[in-house]
Amino acid sequence: MRILENGGLVAFPTDTVYGLGASPTQEKAIKSLYAVKVRQPGKAVPILVGNLQGLEQVAGEVNKMAARLAAQFWPGALTLVVPRHPGLPALLAPDLTIGVRMPAHPLALALLTTAGPLAVTSANLSGAPSAVTAAEVEAQLGGSIPLILDGGEAPGGVASTVVDCTGAEPVILRQGPVSLEQIRAALGGAQRP
Repeated sequence: MRILENGGLVAFPTDTVYGLGASPTQEKAIKSLYAVKVRQPGKAVPILVGNLQGLEQVAGEVNKMAARLAAQFWPGALTLVVPRHPGLPALLAPDLTIGVRMPAHPLALALLTTAGPLAVTSANLSGAPSAVTAAEVEAQLGGSIPLILDGGEAPGGVASTVVDCTGAEPVILRQGPVSLEQIRAALGGAQRP
């Protein structure tokens, strides 16, 4: 945890690919995340949480829609776009929203429960194939990050569904494993804010 507290980066497996995590409250750590990945500034970095309370820590507001979807689909392949907590650096996202997800991977959940929410992006160089093993992370980012947690091979597969929860109705921004029909069913049909 000292690495993260001191603005360092940690790579770890998630339920899709290996992620590269940093403290979401430290601008130095977020800048390092962009630099190590050679990621374009202004490209939003989502936040992963280890429990439902984590959503409340990083969201400016958790409306009924976001709370119900988190309770229904987390941990799992659903990213919720919610208002960004005003205490989080604007560097994380170019607008006032942030994507938040709880991954369904035991090592990721253990880390996130202990460390708290983390700004996480895939643990690879921008534009390169996503890493699904610690060795692949090492091959792309080795020497640039102080810690890689080896949790075996990540399952890879389809990226999470991203749903905007900031309006009166859910809006799919990226289709993934969770369908709009499943989202509507979880919300009880017609959505009410």
